[in-house]
Amino acid sequence: MSSQRCLDVFCHYLPPSFCQAANRLQTRPMLMFERAQGIPVMVDLEARLQLMDQFPGYSQILSLASPTIESLADPQGSPELARIGNDAMAAAVSKYKHRFPGFIASLPMNNPEAALTEISRAVEKLGAVGFQIYTNVNGQPVDKREYLQIFEAAGELRVPVWLHPVRSMMTADYSEESYSKYDLWWAFGWPYETSIAMGRLVFSGIFDRYPDLVVITHHVGGMIPMMRGRIESGLSLMGTRNPPELSEATDTNLKGLPLKAFQKFYADTASFGSREAIECGLAFFGADRLLFGTDMPFDPEEGIGYIRDTLNAIDEMALELEERKAILSGNAHRLLGLR
Repeated sequence: MSSQRCLDVFCHYLPPSFCQAANRLQTRPMLMFERAQGIPVMVDLEARLQLMDQFPGYSQILSLASPTIESLADPQGSPELARIGNDAMAAAVSKYKHRFPGFIASLPMNNPEAALTEISRAVEKLGAVGFQIYTNVNGQPVDKREYLQIFEAAGELRVPVWLHPVRSMMTADYSEESYSKYDLWWAFGWPYETSIAMGRLVFSGIFDRYPDLVVITHHVGGMIPMMRGRIESGLSLMGTRNPPELSEATDTNLKGLPLKAFQKFYADTASFGSREAIECGLAFFGADRLLFGTDMPFDPEEGIGYIRDTLNAIDEMALELEERKAILSGNAHRLLGLR
């Protein structure tokens, strides 16, 4: 297992003050939220630090765990919930700066005006290193104007956006069914959600307007690294598969080739220990756009498993020393402006 310095850019934490506020404001009970609160290192920083001690040189950029702010609270309550969560994250970073050199802010996306206000507060007053946005906003696409402006604000502030998948069991896989079976909504639905959101952002032309915008995609970029051929040659025929009366379905603001735009995303290594998935992401995005991430503590061992398995997978890869350093910590330090 690697003993080099590594900075985990996609792992999750639920501050107790945030949990208390969410339990008070949530519009309905959410099983995933209850499950997350039951993981000791998810809610207890001291227990988390003890687990992290097992990996010399390991540190974390903290982000809230799902469910989303906008699914936990209505548009009136979500701004308060985001503020409480971001304040608690900033406090954790301030107390343990050497272990948590930064945090990712969360936004009340069902209240876009409040989200824009929270962006400025989180960066300028709390020192957030970026923002976590989910692949849809309560079922609405991320390239709607009111949500796209959040990405534009991040581009203007020159801070990254972390793109996290979300999809419910109640999103059925077949029209005759009312819910998804066998956890396939999570196993395959989340990578699909990531890929669709990436595509919608690409064809919105966001990277043409903000060529330096950094969007870090979870789980090695979803399905995208495996779809190079479908993107490169398949999308060159975009529009020929649709009836003429639906020509607006392929209207796009993208100026260049789709493949080049998809390769402007960044990706983490949170593949649940799959070396093959990380290698596929490396081949598609390149070593300078791959960042170490684990998705801890959602593993069956409640924290240690995904860290260990992700490090082992990277150790097994045929990487040059500089590539390894870049993936484990160098890219994150460069993008987040950390020393």
